[in-house]
Amino acid sequence: MMLVTAGGAAGAVLRQIVSLSVARRLGHGAFGTFAVNLSGCFLIGLAGGAVIEAGAQGAAWLLLVTGVLGSYTTVSSFSVQTLALLREGRARAALVNVAGSTLLCLSATATGFALSFSFGALP
Repeated sequence: MMLVTAGGAAGAVLRQIVSLSVARRLGHGAFGTFAVNLSGCFLIGLAGGAVIEAGAQGAAWLLLVTGVLGSYTTVSSFSVQTLALLREGRARAALVNVAGSTLLCLSATATGFALSFSFGALP
């Protein structure tokens, strides 16, 4: 848990730095989030692949993949888990994960927004 906590703290700070930097440069927070998600997916591919190939999923995985990159962007976790399903020959489960996560998470966000506005939140 200490490795995940330390990595998570570092990943959250890194996310804020990258997101704000890109958003300021390109004029909108969505671009900062996109940059974080894209770079996080690339980095988790590199780190995850290296850790899996080395067979050292213990401490390195907890610190780098679960902690730093899991905190930096959950899209990277989603991506590496979907890739794992595909590598295991579970294409149907991977497709359900992608479609379900995209549709249900977007729907849950929209529902949360709608509820907050119905309770008097500012638009």
